[in-house]
Amino acid sequence: QVQFVESGGGLVQPGGSLRLSCTVSGYIFSMYAMGWYRQAPGRQRVLVATITREGLTTYGDSVKGRFTISRDIAKNTMYLRMNTLKPEDTAVYYCNKVPPGVDWGQGTQVTVSS
Repeated sequence: QVQFVESGGGLVQPGGSLRLSCTVSGYIFSMYAMGWYRQAPGRQRVLVATITREGLTTYGDSVKGRFTISRDIAKNTMYLRMNTLKPEDTAVYYCNKVPPGVDWGQGTQVTVSS
């Protein structure tokens, strides 16, 4: 069974930084494209960053230049470094394959507020 465990969220002031982690079990995640998704209150879940099997990265326009996706294959773990956070980054952040499977983790809450 595939399992995603996200962590690292919290409350941060605008302009601050956070690093999220996603540990994957149940399959070798480097065999798939992986991504970070987020869901703000009352809105649909959207993909914000992707890392391919080859390690190439892409970002949504709203986070480009501020967020960095990376991975540690040996640890089956993926990261999202978020800098210069804005209130509109407030959301629950999830990791999954790209495109996503049916199983999701519990996510980690990121709140950007002064």
